[in-house]
Amino acid sequence: MKRIIPFLFLLMMAVCLQAGTEKGMRPETKATAGRKETVPVILTAGQSNADGRVPLKDLPSYVYYDYCQWSYGSGDFETATGQFTPFWPRVAKPKIEQSWGFDAIVYYLLEQRWQRPFYVIKHTDGGTAIDPSCKSSTHGLFWSADTAFLNHTTSASHGGKSLLLAFERQVEDCLKTLPEHYDIQCLLWHQGESDFQADSLYYDNLKAVIAHIRQHLVKVTGKRKYRKLPVICGNYSVQSRQRSERIANALNRMAKDDRHFYVVDASDLPLLRDRLHFNAEGAETLGRRIYEKLATIIAM
Repeated sequence: MKRIIPFLFLLMMAVCLQAGTEKGMRPETKATAGRKETVPVILTAGQSNADGRVPLKDLPSYVYYDYCQWSYGSGDFETATGQFTPFWPRVAKPKIEQSWGFDAIVYYLLEQRWQRPFYVIKHTDGGTAIDPSCKSSTHGLFWSADTAFLNHTTSASHGGKSLLLAFERQVEDCLKTLPEHYDIQCLLWHQGESDFQADSLYYDNLKAVIAHIRQHLVKVTGKRKYRKLPVICGNYSVQSRQRSERIANALNRMAKDDRHFYVVDASDLPLLRDRLHFNAEGAETLGRRIYEKLATIIAM
């Protein structure tokens, strides 16, 4: 009888282990014991097509969210400092609050792939340029990384004119409240229409912005890997009334010179009647194209 009891115990353990294996579970080992799964973080920034201008009624009916949490800032608007809420598309613009953009599709597809919590830190403001010489930029706010400009202003969310500083401050605040094992996957960027007045300077301006964001991430996280943070950027429809070939070419040059910068084609995508913003079909297609690119460059 004494021999039978240990035998039955070992048999039960073997059955449980086999059941776990059949369900795709891995038995915990010394190498995996205590290891926590990384928590993905997506950064999103830019102007109106990244902010979203498609009416919410046109969001595909299959889209829903169970896992995505976000922090949203837009110029001088920012949700509670460092706090995340369940994602649902909206924008900080009167009369069009119920709107969505291509990123809403990206997050939905990531949900389907990951099936676990992830976080989005988004700062987008329509009509905003990088170069301060573009006087039409909304409320005189700019993404510029120019040292002279930054030295004479402060974050747009704290009364200044810098969208870049507002975004970086928001990121820094959010990182303090994230789970310990977070991992910033990439930056989704869509911007440039408002820089058509200074399109010859766009390459240098954008290069400086991306470098500033990467350097800031290294500084606040202590992780040198963010010097090579992937950046995925959509370009512009040929139908856009603010499309600049110089800016489109600048994006392609960035992708050629920086192997961690990726351009996703949007030249064939349809727009709303304003001939500037993607319509539902255009935003959905661009979101899927960006997701497909993302799936090739990060661990999914």
